[in-house]
Amino acid sequence: MELRGVLLLAVLHCCSVALCGCEPRLVNVGAVLSQKRYEQVFKEAVSQANALYGKDKFKMNAISVTHKPNAIQMALSVCEDLISNQVYAILVSHPPQSNDHLTPTPVSYTAGFYRIPVVGLTTRMSIYSDKSIHLSFLRTVPPYSHQAQVWFDLMREFRWNHIILIVSDDHEGRAAQKKLETLLEERETKAEKVLLFSQDTNLTALLLEAKDLEARVIILSASEDEAAAVYKAARQLNMTGSGYVWLVGEREMSGKALSEAPDGLLALQLINGKNESAHITDAVAVVAQSLQELFEKENITEPPRGCVGNTNIWRTGPLFKRVLMSSKYPDGLTGRIEFNDDGDRRFATYSILNHQKAGRVVQVGVFNGTQVVMNPQRKIIWPGGETEKPVGYQMSTRLKIVTIHQEPFVYVKPTKSDGMCKEEHTVNGVLIKKVICTGPNGTIPGQPIVPQCCYGFCIDLLIKLAMSMNFTYEVHLVADGKFGTQERVNNSNKKEWNGMMGELLGGLADMIVAPLTINNERAQYIEFSKPFKYQGLTILVKKEIPRSTLDSFMQPFQSTLWLLVGLSVHVVAVMLYLLDRFSPFGRFKVNSEEEEEDALTLSSAMWFSWGVLLNSGIGEGAPRSFSARILGMVWAGFAMIIVASYTANLAAFLVLDRPEERITGINDPRLRNPSDKFIYATVKQSSVDIYFRRQVELSTMYRHMEKHNYESAAEAIQAVRDNKLHAFIWDSAVLEFEASQKCDLVTTGELFFRSGFGIGMRKDSPWKQNVSLAILSSHENGFMEDLDKTWVRYQECDSRSNAPATLTFENMAGVFMLVAGGIVAGIFLIFIEIAYKRHKDARRKQMQLAFAAVNVWRKNLQDRKSGRAEPESQTSFRSITSTSDLKRRMAPGDATPYPTDITGQLNLSDPSVSTVV
Repeated sequence: MELRGVLLLAVLHCCSVALCGCEPRLVNVGAVLSQKRYEQVFKEAVSQANALYGKDKFKMNAISVTHKPNAIQMALSVCEDLISNQVYAILVSHPPQSNDHLTPTPVSYTAGFYRIPVVGLTTRMSIYSDKSIHLSFLRTVPPYSHQAQVWFDLMREFRWNHIILIVSDDHEGRAAQKKLETLLEERETKAEKVLLFSQDTNLTALLLEAKDLEARVIILSASEDEAAAVYKAARQLNMTGSGYVWLVGEREMSGKALSEAPDGLLALQLINGKNESAHITDAVAVVAQSLQELFEKENITEPPRGCVGNTNIWRTGPLFKRVLMSSKYPDGLTGRIEFNDDGDRRFATYSILNHQKAGRVVQVGVFNGTQVVMNPQRKIIWPGGETEKPVGYQMSTRLKIVTIHQEPFVYVKPTKSDGMCKEEHTVNGVLIKKVICTGPNGTIPGQPIVPQCCYGFCIDLLIKLAMSMNFTYEVHLVADGKFGTQERVNNSNKKEWNGMMGELLGGLADMIVAPLTINNERAQYIEFSKPFKYQGLTILVKKEIPRSTLDSFMQPFQSTLWLLVGLSVHVVAVMLYLLDRFSPFGRFKVNSEEEEEDALTLSSAMWFSWGVLLNSGIGEGAPRSFSARILGMVWAGFAMIIVASYTANLAAFLVLDRPEERITGINDPRLRNPSDKFIYATVKQSSVDIYFRRQVELSTMYRHMEKHNYESAAEAIQAVRDNKLHAFIWDSAVLEFEASQKCDLVTTGELFFRSGFGIGMRKDSPWKQNVSLAILSSHENGFMEDLDKTWVRYQECDSRSNAPATLTFENMAGVFMLVAGGIVAGIFLIFIEIAYKRHKDARRKQMQLAFAAVNVWRKNLQDRKSGRAEPESQTSFRSITSTSDLKRRMAPGDATPYPTDITGQLNLSDPSVSTVV
């Protein structure tokens, strides 16, 4: 008996185990439905899904409730009726009436806390795409903001490029704006204007602002009541008639808005968007398909049971949500079902509706999830009863022109006290045409926006275009002072244009009239006219003006040559003296009675040699011998060559001197191999900056320039003049003009990166063809040539540089200093000569006294010998004190004095004198 009982227990255990292995897992799926009648639809959908999915692994069980009167009751019902039954997912529909307290928000918050996936059925508010709020929410319908994709495709279908976006200033409106702007950015365009409004906005003033724009395609995103108010205000302003296009979504074409909608309006309607039964069936199928995939994974935990005292999230919940979002259900009743990263329905299909007369709404096309397909059998009736597609814009004759301060193309000067511009004339006497332009005044702290006077090449061109094309304009200066380049926004990958490019693309300007360089990067976003001036890049440097020194007059010869010339003068002088001294014909007599002349002395030879070299006249002291005269002739030839060579080189150095270029061009080693000793730069975020950034072979130069670039061309040019910058690379037209006006600057090297200046317009501008034709006509009739002569090729420095340079005191100061030195030397030598002469005179007087004493002594001696001594003649030697006394006491027979030398001293070598002594 015991054995039989044990066997029976074993058999029962095996059967129970077998039953457990064969029984499928029970999976509860919850639903919060809008009405009671949809509960049966939900149960039938679950039964159909059980037949198709799960097999023997799981079996779904339907648990449903309906919406409660308020959010608290709804949250309690989710906890007590659904989560307490351990539901794996919750389906939630949108209530029939769009009341805030009946939205699926309580369901999403409560289930999301435990990470239980929530599948929305008819909820289209964009707030549910925010996964920071609705953690576990996904839906089988797209949000209203996804209608922007259909609007965008309609724009492409009908080739509308000018649009005005009017959106309500709430989450729904901003979501639609963001979506459409993202799509437009991919197309490299922007809405001409985005107008936000709220309940307090004056819609009439808002629409008047839109009416002044060129665009005539208006896209509206608003609630029913707001849309009705906009339609009413637009009708009063005649903005619903011919030429206008209104594109709206589903909300703007329902309820109260439908009754105010203008004829010709195009609206969208989500196909099966409000078919709750179809969405319940598709949602259950997606959940069943995802559960099948989920149970193939390991470590699947049970959902939480109830909310009371339970704060733990469902660990498998995030995994189940990812499985749901990655699922694909191609054969749903509502079409192809897939989800994006936000859990929103992809590839939704829309009907394109046309509101016609008498409130008649006609479907004229569909959006099949990827593209717009229009029905050719049904013609669209456009606003005003038109059957032809509107062009979508109206050519405004009042254009907003943006420009930039860049001489000589645009000069900016302050206005007079009365707000008018001062009258000025060109060098040819022609009155300068000036216009008022608003812009930041850099001379006032804070740079306020004030009216200023603009004139120049581009302003004359603008006036010409306005006259020929019949438009008016208002000119303003670019706010940030930049031409325009792309820069990252908040260190993200998104890039936006700044400068004039940014203002044009942002709708702040209709046209750029400035020296804007045409390049590929800009041409991808805007339309350029034909170039109004061709140019390239060049390099501006400061002139190397040679500084004159005191020895400037000696620069024609090197110091070695000067030493050789000086040495040659003295060598020739010595040779002339020797040749004339030792030549047998060196002495001759003019006639036989005259005494013999002396040979050429060394001092005379020296004077002759310097006189021939300096061409100062020789006078006396010329060589007498034939051999010396031959050498003198050769020396004269040498002197002629030396003087002529000196004169020619002096003219080259002082008269025709031109500074050498510091660099030879873009391939100069100083540019290719940058260093801190030679700094060069361009303007930040300009076309030149872009050019160097794009060229791989110039990357080394770009890295050097990037550290030294300036904010504007004017600052860089001034830095070159102040020796803070050695070279500035910029547009040749601007730099050549600056070099012609500022004589201390010069351009160097050949042009490179040849391009042109063009007028910038948006891609969709209706003026682009007419502007190009007008510029071509101006080239043909010579108007551009006249502008070039008046503004760009107006020269100040070149006329002076072509004339011979005038010598200044600085050039010849050394010569004057040499003369002054000669004068000082002469004065110094004359004092030496005077002192020397006085010394010699004193010596001579002493000798004369000695001679007088000897003469008296001799006379007395003779008298004694002859015995005729005279007492009265015995004059004391001390009484002889002067030459006059000496002369009075000389005997009549002593008329001839004793021999003396050239200085008047007694010649002691003479025999007569020596005898006396």
